[in-house]
Amino acid sequence: MSITAEYIWLDGFSPEPNLRSKIKIMREWKGNPNDVGFFPEWSFDGSSTQQAEGHFSDRILKPVRVIPNPFDKTLYSYGTLINTPKSYLVLCEVMNPDGTPHKSNLRNLLPDADQTWYGFEQEYTIIKDGRPLGFPMNGYPQPQGKYYCGVGSNQVHGRTFVEEHMKLCLWAGLDITGINAEVLLGQWEFQIFGNSSKRAADDLWLARYILQKLSENWGYNIEFHPKPVVGDWNGSGLHCNFSNKKMREEGGEEYFKSIFRAFETRHNIHIENYGSSNELRLTGKHETQSIDKFSWGISDRGASIRVPIQTAKEWKGYLEDRRPASNADPYKITKVVLDTLKVADELNVVHKHMYYEGNYESIETKYSTLSNEELLSDYKNEDTNEYDTCVICGIKTRQLKSAHIDTRVGYVEGGGQGCDGSCGTFK
Repeated sequence: MSITAEYIWLDGFSPEPNLRSKIKIMREWKGNPNDVGFFPEWSFDGSSTQQAEGHFSDRILKPVRVIPNPFDKTLYSYGTLINTPKSYLVLCEVMNPDGTPHKSNLRNLLPDADQTWYGFEQEYTIIKDGRPLGFPMNGYPQPQGKYYCGVGSNQVHGRTFVEEHMKLCLWAGLDITGINAEVLLGQWEFQIFGNSSKRAADDLWLARYILQKLSENWGYNIEFHPKPVVGDWNGSGLHCNFSNKKMREEGGEEYFKSIFRAFETRHNIHIENYGSSNELRLTGKHETQSIDKFSWGISDRGASIRVPIQTAKEWKGYLEDRRPASNADPYKITKVVLDTLKVADELNVVHKHMYYEGNYESIETKYSTLSNEELLSDYKNEDTNEYDTCVICGIKTRQLKSAHIDTRVGYVEGGGQGCDGSCGTFK
């Protein structure tokens, strides 16, 4: 029995990569095809994908994630798996011939396993004959307002296509969690979950691949541009819901405020990694915050970071970053979110030290610190203090009478035979 393996990877185009694929037929094989290690590495022409020069063009596809190919019509009957898969989608990293990651391989920068969860809300626009599905040949439809989650042929277009995509993702084993029509006519959204940075980003790219391949059968073009229609129309985003273990299980208002401070400090870094042409979408209108401003708010869809009501009740749970554009690379998003959460942890530690409410009396005893009264008395009596000369270095020094201070700076109690230790006599 032959196996069909559809190798999928990201090319080297910028500012955003494109999906590429080619099919490998495996007639002789041993092992378990559900194991990613089953599939061999495979070379391709990197000079045709902006990942190599023509004189040395071989690049290597390294399989990293495998799922059943939902387009295999022999697998399912009314959504139920009835046969052993014979066709697979194989997501790959791009490697150099020497085995090192190619510079376009951003997946390699993510940890192999972490406890950060993501829920991506992927918005996109279905284009037919050069305009959003449902738009008239000339001009515009009725102003937006009734299209979001609408029902009926006057309010939504493309539902059959969208629901077929959802079913294909479910059949492939992707954790797609929902779909809905969006604010712009012809604009839709699907939500997908991942319980680690790599898994979340991998599965979003696979869901995008299935969406774009399905569109071939319908004669549609899938538009991920963040502002598909200029004017008083909503743009398209890739809202990123995220939480780490501490946010979910421990939480606390101060910890969440540390997260907000970290995200505000690194706002420009996030924007750089959140997709191109995003300035056309993040205008402060149409449920967005301005691209040059950071804000957070409870249940505020006009903020950079929305705090869900349930999270704010106990300050425990997830947050929604509403800034990423619909064309953003999820590998970049998850990487910058992880980095900023680390900064937030550091800020939280600093904040705790700044507002430490411990037993200062015990610290005074341990480290022999002076009270305010002792310092004032010492200052008033300065002229009456005796001065001696250090027998080692010759520095004149005031003989200190307090035993705990004598011990701290190295004086021989009552003797006055030494300076403050700067000459190296006392260590």
